[in-house]
Amino acid sequence: MAQREAVLRLDEQWARIRSGAAQAEPAEADVLLAELIGALREPARGDAECAARLGLRLSDLAARRFSGGDRGGALAAIEEGLRFSQQAAGHAPEYARWYARGLINQGVWLSWPLSDGERLPLHPLGPGAESGPSAMERAAGERARDLTRGAVEVWAGLDQEDPVNQRGLAQAKVFLGDRLSELGMAEDSVAWAVDAEGSFRRLLLADPGPEESQEAEEALDHIGRQLELRLRFLTFASLVNLRTRGLLPERLLPRAVVAARIQGIEEPEIAVRLGLEADQVRTMLEVTPWVAVWRIEVRGSDGLWNVTSHPWRSGAEVRNRTAEDVADELIRRFAASSDYPGDGAHWRIRVWWHAEGDPAGARFRRVFGPDAPAATPS
Repeated sequence: MAQREAVLRLDEQWARIRSGAAQAEPAEADVLLAELIGALREPARGDAECAARLGLRLSDLAARRFSGGDRGGALAAIEEGLRFSQQAAGHAPEYARWYARGLINQGVWLSWPLSDGERLPLHPLGPGAESGPSAMERAAGERARDLTRGAVEVWAGLDQEDPVNQRGLAQAKVFLGDRLSELGMAEDSVAWAVDAEGSFRRLLLADPGPEESQEAEEALDHIGRQLELRLRFLTFASLVNLRTRGLLPERLLPRAVVAARIQGIEEPEIAVRLGLEADQVRTMLEVTPWVAVWRIEVRGSDGLWNVTSHPWRSGAEVRNRTAEDVADELIRRFAASSDYPGDGAHWRIRVWWHAEGDPAGARFRRVFGPDAPAATPS
Protein backbone atom coordinates (compact mmCIF):
# COMPACT_ATOMS: atom_id res chain seq x y z
CA MET A 1 0.00 0.00 0.00
CA ALA A 2 2.85 2.41 0.90
CA GLN A 3 4.52 1.64 -2.42
CA ARG A 4 1.31 2.37 -4.33
CA GLU A 5 0.86 5.68 -2.53
CA ALA A 6 4.45 6.65 -3.28
CA VAL A 7 3.92 5.88 -6.97
CA LEU A 8 0.74 7.94 -7.08
CA ARG A 9 2.54 10.87 -5.40
CA LEU A 10 5.22 10.62 -8.08
CA ASP A 11 2.48 10.61 -10.72
CA GLU A 12 0.97 13.73 -9.17
CA GLN A 13 4.37 15.42 -9.30
CA TRP A 14 4.66 14.57 -12.99
CA ALA A 15 1.11 15.79 -13.67
CA ARG A 16 2.01 19.19 -12.20
CA ILE A 17 5.05 19.45 -14.48
CA ARG A 18 3.05 18.30 -17.48
CA SER A 19 0.35 20.91 -16.87
CA GLY A 20 2.84 23.71 -16.27
CA ALA A 21 1.87 24.12 -12.61
CA ALA A 22 5.45 23.16 -11.66
CA GLN A 23 8.67 23.81 -13.55
CA ALA A 24 11.44 21.38 -14.51
CA GLU A 25 14.28 21.38 -16.99
CA PRO A 26 13.66 19.07 -20.00
CA ALA A 27 16.32 16.60 -18.89
CA GLU A 28 14.95 16.56 -15.34
CA ALA A 29 11.43 16.00 -16.66
CA ASP A 30 12.63 13.11 -18.84
CA VAL A 31 14.29 11.45 -15.85
CA LEU A 32 11.17 11.87 -13.72
CA LEU A 33 8.90 10.45 -16.43
CA ALA A 34 11.18 7.44 -16.92
CA GLU A 35 11.25 6.86 -13.15
CA LEU A 36 7.46 7.10 -12.95
CA ILE A 37 6.92 4.66 -15.81
CA GLY A 38 9.29 2.20 -14.18
CA ALA A 39 7.58 2.57 -10.80
CA LEU A 40 4.11 2.02 -12.30
CA ARG A 41 4.93 -1.24 -14.07
CA GLU A 42 4.68 -3.58 -11.06
CA PRO A 43 1.44 -2.26 -9.50
CA ALA A 44 -0.12 -1.98 -12.99
CA ARG A 45 -0.25 -5.78 -13.16
CA GLY A 46 -3.25 -5.95 -10.84
CA ASP A 47 -4.35 -2.39 -10.14
CA ALA A 48 -6.69 -0.70 -12.65
CA GLU A 49 -5.73 2.84 -11.65
CA CYS A 50 -2.02 2.14 -11.95
CA ALA A 51 -2.58 0.41 -15.29
CA ALA A 52 -4.54 3.41 -16.55
CA ARG A 53 -1.87 5.82 -15.35
CA LEU A 54 0.90 3.73 -16.88
CA GLY A 55 -0.93 3.87 -20.21
CA LEU A 56 -1.32 7.61 -19.83
CA ARG A 57 2.35 8.18 -18.98
CA LEU A 58 3.56 6.00 -21.83
CA SER A 59 1.37 8.19 -24.02
CA ASP A 60 3.14 11.24 -22.56
CA LEU A 61 6.46 9.61 -23.39
CA ALA A 62 5.24 8.96 -26.94
CA ALA A 63 4.23 12.61 -27.35
CA ARG A 64 7.64 13.80 -26.16
CA ARG A 65 9.38 11.42 -28.55
CA PHE A 66 7.21 12.50 -31.46
CA SER A 67 7.80 16.20 -30.80
CA GLY A 68 11.51 15.40 -30.82
CA GLY A 69 11.26 13.80 -34.27
CA ASP A 70 11.35 10.18 -33.10
CA ARG A 71 8.17 8.89 -34.75
CA GLY A 72 9.23 5.25 -34.47
CA GLY A 73 9.93 5.60 -30.77
CA ALA A 74 6.62 7.40 -30.27
CA LEU A 75 4.69 4.62 -31.98
CA ALA A 76 6.44 1.97 -29.88
CA ALA A 77 5.62 3.82 -26.66
CA ILE A 78 1.97 4.46 -27.52
CA GLU A 79 1.52 0.85 -28.65
CA GLU A 80 2.70 -0.39 -25.26
CA GLY A 81 0.71 2.25 -23.41
CA LEU A 82 -2.54 1.35 -25.12
CA ARG A 83 -2.30 -2.23 -23.91
CA PHE A 84 -2.44 -0.95 -20.33
CA SER A 85 -5.06 1.67 -21.18
CA GLN A 86 -7.34 -0.92 -22.74
CA GLN A 87 -6.90 -3.17 -19.73
CA ALA A 88 -8.13 -0.38 -17.42
CA ALA A 89 -10.73 1.26 -19.70
CA GLY A 90 -13.69 -0.73 -18.41
CA HIS A 91 -13.07 0.19 -14.77
CA ALA A 92 -13.92 3.91 -14.88
CA PRO A 93 -15.15 6.50 -17.42
CA GLU A 94 -11.98 8.57 -16.92
CA TYR A 95 -9.80 5.60 -17.83
CA ALA A 96 -11.92 5.00 -20.94
CA ARG A 97 -11.37 8.64 -21.93
CA TRP A 98 -7.63 8.24 -21.58
CA TYR A 99 -7.79 5.12 -23.74
CA ALA A 100 -9.82 6.87 -26.46
CA ARG A 101 -7.42 9.82 -26.57
CA GLY A 102 -4.49 7.42 -26.86
CA LEU A 103 -6.15 5.70 -29.81
CA ILE A 104 -6.57 9.05 -31.55
CA ASN A 105 -2.93 10.02 -30.92
CA GLN A 106 -1.71 6.70 -32.27
CA GLY A 107 -3.83 7.28 -35.38
CA VAL A 108 -2.36 10.76 -35.88
CA TRP A 109 1.22 9.52 -35.60
CA LEU A 110 0.63 6.48 -37.82
CA SER A 111 -0.93 8.57 -40.59
CA TRP A 112 1.61 11.41 -40.39
CA PRO A 113 3.27 10.70 -43.80
CA LEU A 114 -0.13 10.96 -45.53
CA SER A 115 -0.45 14.71 -44.83
CA ASP A 116 1.58 17.77 -45.77
CA GLY A 117 3.11 20.42 -43.52
CA GLU A 118 -0.29 22.09 -43.06
CA ARG A 119 -1.86 18.72 -42.14
CA LEU A 120 -3.80 18.52 -45.40
CA PRO A 121 -3.94 15.16 -47.22
CA LEU A 122 -1.12 14.57 -49.68
CA HIS A 123 -3.14 11.99 -51.63
CA PRO A 124 -6.81 12.99 -51.38
CA LEU A 125 -7.85 11.15 -54.53
CA GLY A 126 -7.43 7.57 -53.38
CA PRO A 127 -6.80 4.84 -55.96
CA GLY A 128 -7.50 7.24 -58.85
CA ALA A 129 -4.35 9.25 -58.16
CA GLU A 130 -1.32 8.93 -60.42
CA SER A 131 0.94 9.27 -57.40
CA GLY A 132 0.02 7.90 -54.03
CA PRO A 133 1.29 6.57 -50.73
CA SER A 134 3.56 3.57 -50.55
CA ALA A 135 2.02 0.24 -49.57
CA MET A 136 3.49 0.63 -46.08
CA GLU A 137 2.15 4.18 -45.68
CA ARG A 138 -1.28 3.14 -46.87
CA ALA A 139 -1.36 0.18 -44.48
CA ALA A 140 -0.42 2.52 -41.63
CA GLY A 141 -3.14 4.94 -42.72
CA GLU A 142 -5.73 2.17 -42.77
CA ARG A 143 -4.73 1.08 -39.28
CA ALA A 144 -4.93 4.72 -38.16
CA ARG A 145 -8.46 4.90 -39.55
CA ASP A 146 -9.47 1.72 -37.69
CA LEU A 147 -7.94 2.95 -34.43
CA THR A 148 -9.74 6.27 -34.74
CA ARG A 149 -13.00 4.50 -35.46
CA GLY A 150 -12.34 2.53 -32.27
CA ALA A 151 -11.95 5.82 -30.39
CA VAL A 152 -15.31 7.00 -31.73
CA GLU A 153 -16.89 3.80 -30.43
CA VAL A 154 -15.30 4.23 -26.99
CA TRP A 155 -16.56 7.82 -26.68
CA ALA A 156 -20.01 6.83 -27.98
CA GLY A 157 -20.25 4.16 -25.28
CA LEU A 158 -19.85 6.72 -22.50
CA ASP A 159 -22.65 8.75 -20.90
CA GLN A 160 -23.64 11.33 -23.51
CA GLU A 161 -25.36 13.49 -20.91
CA ASP A 162 -21.83 14.43 -19.77
CA PRO A 163 -20.51 17.41 -21.80
CA VAL A 164 -16.95 16.04 -21.54
CA ASN A 165 -18.04 12.90 -23.36
CA GLN A 166 -20.04 14.89 -25.90
CA ARG A 167 -16.95 16.96 -26.75
CA GLY A 168 -14.76 13.88 -26.88
CA LEU A 169 -17.10 12.13 -29.30
CA ALA A 170 -17.37 15.21 -31.52
CA GLN A 171 -13.59 15.60 -31.64
CA ALA A 172 -13.12 11.91 -32.39
CA LYS A 173 -15.46 12.28 -35.38
CA VAL A 174 -13.30 15.13 -36.68
CA PHE A 175 -10.20 12.94 -36.47
CA LEU A 176 -11.98 10.07 -38.21
CA GLY A 177 -12.93 12.42 -41.05
CA ASP A 178 -9.27 13.45 -41.33
CA ARG A 179 -8.07 9.85 -41.47
CA LEU A 180 -10.63 8.97 -44.17
CA SER A 181 -9.66 12.02 -46.22
CA GLU A 182 -5.99 10.98 -46.15
CA LEU A 183 -6.99 7.64 -47.67
CA GLY A 184 -8.94 9.31 -50.49
CA MET A 185 -12.38 8.42 -49.08
CA ALA A 186 -13.74 11.88 -49.78
CA GLU A 187 -17.48 11.21 -49.43
CA ASP A 188 -17.11 9.37 -46.12
CA SER A 189 -14.75 12.03 -44.79
CA VAL A 190 -17.29 14.75 -45.56
CA ALA A 191 -20.07 12.76 -43.90
CA TRP A 192 -18.11 12.41 -40.65
CA ALA A 193 -17.00 16.06 -40.70
CA VAL A 194 -20.59 17.25 -41.14
CA ASP A 195 -21.69 14.96 -38.30
CA ALA A 196 -18.94 16.41 -36.09
CA GLU A 197 -19.87 19.96 -37.09
CA GLY A 198 -23.44 19.37 -35.93
CA SER A 199 -22.18 18.02 -32.62
CA PHE A 200 -20.01 21.06 -31.95
CA ARG A 201 -22.83 23.44 -32.84
CA ARG A 202 -25.10 21.67 -30.37
CA LEU A 203 -22.40 22.03 -27.72
CA LEU A 204 -22.22 25.78 -28.32
CA LEU A 205 -26.01 26.07 -28.03
CA ALA A 206 -25.73 24.49 -24.57
CA ASP A 207 -23.89 27.64 -23.38
CA PRO A 208 -20.58 26.05 -22.29
CA GLY A 209 -17.83 27.81 -20.37
CA PRO A 210 -15.25 30.07 -22.08
CA GLU A 211 -12.63 27.34 -22.50
CA GLU A 212 -15.11 24.86 -23.95
CA SER A 213 -16.56 27.55 -26.24
CA GLN A 214 -13.12 28.38 -27.61
CA GLU A 215 -12.39 24.70 -28.20
CA ALA A 216 -15.67 24.27 -30.07
CA GLU A 217 -15.09 27.39 -32.19
CA GLU A 218 -11.59 26.22 -33.12
CA ALA A 219 -12.96 22.80 -34.06
CA LEU A 220 -15.66 24.41 -36.23
CA ASP A 221 -13.02 26.52 -38.01
CA HIS A 222 -10.98 23.38 -38.70
CA ILE A 223 -14.02 21.49 -39.97
CA GLY A 224 -15.04 24.39 -42.20
CA ARG A 225 -11.62 24.48 -43.86
CA GLN A 226 -11.59 20.71 -44.29
CA LEU A 227 -15.06 20.62 -45.83
CA GLU A 228 -14.19 23.29 -48.39
CA LEU A 229 -11.09 21.31 -49.36
CA ARG A 230 -12.85 17.94 -49.55
CA LEU A 231 -15.76 19.27 -51.58
CA ARG A 232 -13.38 19.83 -54.50
CA PHE A 233 -12.72 16.10 -54.76
CA LEU A 234 -16.32 14.87 -54.73
CA THR A 235 -18.07 13.54 -57.80
CA PHE A 236 -21.55 14.79 -58.59
CA ALA A 237 -22.91 11.39 -57.55
CA SER A 238 -21.28 11.84 -54.13
CA LEU A 239 -22.71 15.34 -53.77
CA VAL A 240 -26.18 14.01 -54.57
CA ASN A 241 -25.76 11.14 -52.12
CA LEU A 242 -24.68 13.47 -49.31
CA ARG A 243 -27.59 15.81 -50.05
CA THR A 244 -30.02 12.88 -49.93
CA ARG A 245 -28.60 11.79 -46.57
CA GLY A 246 -28.91 15.30 -45.13
CA LEU A 247 -25.12 15.62 -44.94
CA LEU A 248 -24.62 18.59 -47.26
CA PRO A 249 -25.05 21.74 -45.13
CA GLU A 250 -26.99 24.64 -46.64
CA ARG A 251 -23.96 26.93 -46.42
CA LEU A 252 -22.05 24.54 -48.70
CA LEU A 253 -24.77 24.29 -51.36
CA PRO A 254 -23.36 27.13 -53.52
CA ARG A 255 -19.98 25.40 -53.61
CA ALA A 256 -21.65 22.07 -54.33
CA VAL A 257 -23.53 23.63 -57.23
CA VAL A 258 -20.29 25.13 -58.56
CA ALA A 259 -18.53 21.78 -58.13
CA ALA A 260 -21.22 20.08 -60.20
CA ARG A 261 -21.06 22.75 -62.92
CA ILE A 262 -17.26 22.50 -63.10
CA GLN A 263 -17.73 18.80 -63.84
CA GLY A 264 -20.01 19.67 -66.76
CA ILE A 265 -23.38 18.92 -65.18
CA GLU A 266 -26.14 21.03 -66.73
CA GLU A 267 -28.16 23.44 -64.59
CA PRO A 268 -31.51 21.59 -64.81
CA GLU A 269 -29.94 18.33 -63.63
CA ILE A 270 -28.13 20.10 -60.80
CA ALA A 271 -31.40 21.61 -59.64
CA VAL A 272 -33.38 18.38 -59.79
CA ARG A 273 -30.83 16.10 -58.17
CA LEU A 274 -29.82 18.54 -55.42
CA GLY A 275 -33.43 19.46 -54.69
CA LEU A 276 -33.12 23.13 -55.64
CA GLU A 277 -35.13 25.55 -57.74
CA ALA A 278 -33.75 26.43 -61.17
CA ASP A 279 -33.39 30.12 -60.27
CA GLN A 280 -31.52 29.18 -57.08
CA VAL A 281 -28.98 27.25 -59.13
CA ARG A 282 -28.58 30.06 -61.64
CA THR A 283 -28.07 32.64 -58.87
CA MET A 284 -25.52 30.46 -57.08
CA LEU A 285 -23.54 30.02 -60.28
CA GLU A 286 -23.64 33.74 -61.06
CA VAL A 287 -22.46 34.90 -57.63
CA THR A 288 -20.10 32.07 -56.62
CA PRO A 289 -16.75 32.18 -58.43
CA TRP A 290 -14.22 29.39 -58.71
CA VAL A 291 -10.51 29.63 -59.42
CA ALA A 292 -9.46 27.81 -62.57
CA VAL A 293 -5.76 26.93 -62.57
CA TRP A 294 -4.22 25.58 -65.76
CA ARG A 295 -0.95 24.25 -67.09
CA ILE A 296 0.05 23.51 -70.66
CA GLU A 297 3.09 21.30 -71.29
CA VAL A 298 4.93 20.44 -74.51
CA ARG A 299 6.87 17.22 -74.98
CA GLY A 300 10.42 17.76 -76.17
CA SER A 301 12.54 15.61 -78.47
CA ASP A 302 13.93 13.88 -75.37
CA GLY A 303 10.45 12.68 -74.47
CA LEU A 304 10.18 14.91 -71.39
CA TRP A 305 7.26 17.23 -70.75
CA ASN A 306 8.26 20.90 -70.51
CA VAL A 307 6.02 23.35 -68.66
CA THR A 308 5.22 26.47 -70.63
CA SER A 309 5.38 29.94 -69.09
CA HIS A 310 2.67 32.53 -68.44
CA PRO A 311 -0.05 32.80 -69.70
CA TRP A 312 -0.11 29.06 -70.39
CA ARG A 313 0.60 28.29 -66.77
CA SER A 314 -1.68 30.56 -64.77
CA GLY A 315 -5.14 30.89 -63.27
CA ALA A 316 -8.20 33.09 -63.14
CA GLU A 317 -11.44 33.50 -61.24
CA VAL A 318 -14.41 32.44 -63.36
CA ARG A 319 -18.18 32.13 -62.91
CA ASN A 320 -20.69 29.67 -64.35
CA ARG A 321 -18.16 27.92 -66.55
CA THR A 322 -17.18 24.28 -66.71
CA ALA A 323 -13.58 23.15 -66.61
CA GLU A 324 -14.05 22.11 -70.23
CA ASP A 325 -15.24 25.63 -71.14
CA VAL A 326 -12.05 27.07 -69.65
CA ALA A 327 -9.89 24.47 -71.38
CA ASP A 328 -11.54 24.97 -74.79
CA GLU A 329 -10.77 28.70 -74.72
CA LEU A 330 -7.17 28.05 -73.70
CA ILE A 331 -6.76 25.42 -76.43
CA ARG A 332 -7.95 27.89 -79.10
CA ARG A 333 -5.70 30.65 -77.81
CA PHE A 334 -2.65 28.40 -77.51
CA ALA A 335 -3.13 26.94 -81.01
CA ALA A 336 -3.14 30.49 -82.42
CA SER A 337 -0.12 31.67 -80.43
CA SER A 338 3.58 31.80 -81.28
CA ASP A 339 4.20 29.21 -78.54
CA TYR A 340 2.25 26.54 -80.41
CA PRO A 341 4.65 23.66 -81.27
CA GLY A 342 2.86 22.57 -84.45
CA ASP A 343 0.34 19.89 -85.34
CA GLY A 344 2.95 17.13 -85.29
CA ALA A 345 4.03 17.77 -81.70
CA HIS A 346 2.64 16.35 -78.50
CA TRP A 347 1.28 18.76 -75.91
CA ARG A 348 -1.20 18.55 -73.07
CA ILE A 349 -3.43 20.73 -70.93
CA ARG A 350 -4.80 20.30 -67.43
CA VAL A 351 -7.26 22.47 -65.55
CA TRP A 352 -7.62 22.26 -61.76
CA TRP A 353 -10.01 23.84 -59.31
CA HIS A 354 -8.18 26.23 -56.98
CA ALA A 355 -4.65 24.79 -57.14
CA GLU A 356 -2.38 22.51 -59.15
CA GLY A 357 -2.15 19.01 -57.78
CA ASP A 358 -2.20 15.37 -58.74
CA PRO A 359 -3.12 14.96 -62.44
CA ALA A 360 -5.98 12.73 -61.35
CA GLY A 361 -7.43 15.71 -59.54
CA ALA A 362 -7.56 17.87 -62.68
CA ARG A 363 -11.10 18.87 -63.59
CA PHE A 364 -10.10 18.58 -67.28
CA ARG A 365 -7.13 16.95 -68.97
CA ARG A 366 -6.26 16.27 -72.58
CA VAL A 367 -3.25 15.25 -74.65
CA PHE A 368 -2.79 16.49 -78.24
CA GLY A 369 -0.67 15.03 -80.99
CA PRO A 370 -0.50 11.99 -83.26
CA ASP A 371 -2.66 9.14 -81.90
CA ALA A 372 -3.52 11.18 -78.77
CA PRO A 373 -6.51 10.02 -76.70
CA ALA A 374 -9.71 12.01 -76.43
CA ALA A 375 -10.36 14.74 -73.89
CA THR A 376 -10.87 13.66 -70.28
CA PRO A 377 -13.16 15.99 -68.36
CA SER A 378 -13.23 15.00 -64.70
